[in-house]
Amino acid sequence: MRAAVLQLNAQGMSSTKLYNYIRIANKKGVKVLLLGEYVLNPFFHELRTMSVSMIKEQSLHQVKILKELSTTYNLTIVAPLIVVKKKQVYKTIAKFAPSSTAYYEQQVLINYPHWNEEKFFANEVKKLQTPLIFKVDGFRFGVMSGFELHFDKLFEMLDGKKIDCILTPSISTFESYERWKNLITTRAFTHNCYILRANRIGEYKEKEYIWQFYGDSILASPNGELLSHLGNSEELMIVDMSHNQVLQSRRQWGFLDALKKRESDA
Repeated sequence: MRAAVLQLNAQGMSSTKLYNYIRIANKKGVKVLLLGEYVLNPFFHELRTMSVSMIKEQSLHQVKILKELSTTYNLTIVAPLIVVKKKQVYKTIAKFAPSSTAYYEQQVLINYPHWNEEKFFANEVKKLQTPLIFKVDGFRFGVMSGFELHFDKLFEMLDGKKIDCILTPSISTFESYERWKNLITTRAFTHNCYILRANRIGEYKEKEYIWQFYGDSILASPNGELLSHLGNSEELMIVDMSHNQVLQSRRQWGFLDALKKRESDA
């Protein structure tokens, strides 16, 4: 499976870069393209100052563009997108395939005093459900937001679903790159699947403080190895993943088999 991460800053209503990079990805044989958080929409703190009608207009524009690109280039595009329904604003991850579109409503949102998405967005706080799963050419993907990687329960729901790769769009700042690398490589290893993470670049200025979004999009292997990563600039990262490598890692380490034995004895 050949996939790609497009590491960008916020694009606003412009689609020029999306068109250019997706043409390149198509020529390279990419089947799945992943974008980071707050690339198609402004950063969370900027959204709070925008009208709901403006947010909706921007999102509908992006949906139209991504549907067109997916169909034209026979490409599956996974991208975080702010959606407006009945004048309520929701944080989702959209999957645009040539013949269908699906939305995964983020289940666990950041709720810290300096960054409280849970309070702003209308996403329902409810019992966790299995994240979005889809297949491309027999390769099985799961989708989780960056913040959701912290929660064991969501991974438990994907165990046994034969996931080859978890796609993780994120937006990270505050020099947290080492912590994120450790989290992603550990999750990839303990669940023996690839994790492909797209992180945004750019900055947000708040009074005298600058929030720096540092990129560092990465691919971790089913053995917990860091296979590919980007720096802090705009870039397209193309990666190859192997279903056989996933199967080999699961046979070698046997984590799921150990759990199945104990479930049958319960």
